[in-house]
Amino acid sequence: MTKNHAIGIGLKLLLAVSTLFATITAYASVEEKSMTVAGVGVQYKVVLPDGYDPAMSYPAILAFGGGPQTMNTVDGVLSRNLQAEAERRGYIVVAPAAPDGELFFQGGERIFPAFLDAILQDYHIVDGKFHLAGVSNGGIAAFHVAAANPDYFLSVTAFPGYLWQPSEQKLLALVKMCVFMYVGENDEYQWHDEMRREAEFLTEHGAVAKYAVEKGEPHRIETLAGANASRLFDGFEATKEGCTR
Repeated sequence: MTKNHAIGIGLKLLLAVSTLFATITAYASVEEKSMTVAGVGVQYKVVLPDGYDPAMSYPAILAFGGGPQTMNTVDGVLSRNLQAEAERRGYIVVAPAAPDGELFFQGGERIFPAFLDAILQDYHIVDGKFHLAGVSNGGIAAFHVAAANPDYFLSVTAFPGYLWQPSEQKLLALVKMCVFMYVGENDEYQWHDEMRREAEFLTEHGAVAKYAVEKGEPHRIETLAGANASRLFDGFEATKEGCTR
């Protein structure tokens, strides 16, 4: 084998490996997208799992950020709580920002279920149903959207959060879902009472509903962030065992 021939083979191998690596990393990423739905523009991000294959079906999470529910808060809930574990465990995460600055429990929720239908056209989601997760205002939004569109969701996780303007009818819409509620022991907003009440109501009506006080934690719960975010995904996985008693 000549020296030039050996170099040529080496370059081809390097190119093949580089192409393969680029393909894999392209599917283990966060995509920023937008769509117009229900007459309003929506910006959102999508986390794709490691080794994503567009032909395969994956479990999925609809995620809401806290505060004003802007793209900055979308970035926050993804980076702190969802992205790394979703990539590792094989989940798709879809995280929209509030359209026109209207929170997802104060008008922004009008994009549902059309937004979900559009996502289901773009990605293969297991059973066509999502897990719902949100932090603070995102937790409130998660319960609000789930109660209004129960056929689209397997579970609701809030850290913290509760049902906006609760009623028996809205709570009963959640009883077929698994519900996970987390609140910091030292949360200055003192959401404990409402969250506990709703968890007890759901449990009494046959739902799998868990209410957890995170010891020593404030409103921003660190025991569910970073490596500890695996606890959130353990909850998503638990839905496979059923969500009613």
